[in-house]
Amino acid sequence: MKKRQKKTIILFLAPIFIFAVLFSYYPFARIIINSFSKVNATGFITGFDGLSNYTYVFSRSDFGRAVSNTLLLTLLNVPVTMILALLFALLTEKKSTLGSISEFLFTLPMAISMSAAALIFKSMFSPDLGIINKVFGINTRWFQDPKTSLITVVFLTVWMGIGFNYLLFLYSLRNIPKGVVEAARLDGSRGLGLIMKIKIPLISQTILYTVITNLILAMTCSAPMIIITQGGPSRSTTTLLYMMYSSGLGSSDYGLAAVVSIVCFVLTMLLTVIIFFATRKKVFYR
Repeated sequence: MKKRQKKTIILFLAPIFIFAVLFSYYPFARIIINSFSKVNATGFITGFDGLSNYTYVFSRSDFGRAVSNTLLLTLLNVPVTMILALLFALLTEKKSTLGSISEFLFTLPMAISMSAAALIFKSMFSPDLGIINKVFGINTRWFQDPKTSLITVVFLTVWMGIGFNYLLFLYSLRNIPKGVVEAARLDGSRGLGLIMKIKIPLISQTILYTVITNLILAMTCSAPMIIITQGGPSRSTTTLLYMMYSSGLGSSDYGLAAVVSIVCFVLTMLLTVIIFFATRKKVFYR
């Protein structure tokens, strides 16, 4: 490769590298340093604190609750979002006028920000004025009851996540070679058998990608808690990211916030690695 070409490549990569260092690598390194340091209310490090921040965080009862809430939200959100998005994609796989309308409706949540969606759901699930209680003739306090608050947040996150996953599944299904499907039909594959034995394996790369991205989004979910529940009631919707937010911006306890964010990162990474190893023999690369 000529020197001029190398300089051109470096010139194009330099802005990406600079932004990555400034907005990804440096903040991550700073969080790790903060987790082992004494940090004052203005965010400056005043001294080394060892593992004190970690022992303090792990001894708090609300930390265990935040971990369990985060894992439960992820456990509910990811499979429900995936199954619904895949089901809708299978139903609208064939191109048609009705299918185009369905595509628009299923992808509509992508046009709405999480903040706007949170306010809409807060209004819909209001115990006094919400349309949900009026339609079903009930008096459930969705976001105000510890028994239903996290489930209601899951409704919101699933609704917001369906659109993007639906698009990925839909166009993956439409890109399956028609000859493969026809050959499978000639061999007697029909209905559910065709889906499970032919179509699902052929889009397994997309499924793995969506599982990982949905896992990361669910583990780092915080917007509904910040806008609607503030982690309540009775900490029933306090997740790790919300705990980090409330500790850092709310209480200026940046050491605690740094530890919580690292725990969230480690848990997310571990779950991602487990999924990769668990599915490495089941993903079909074509």
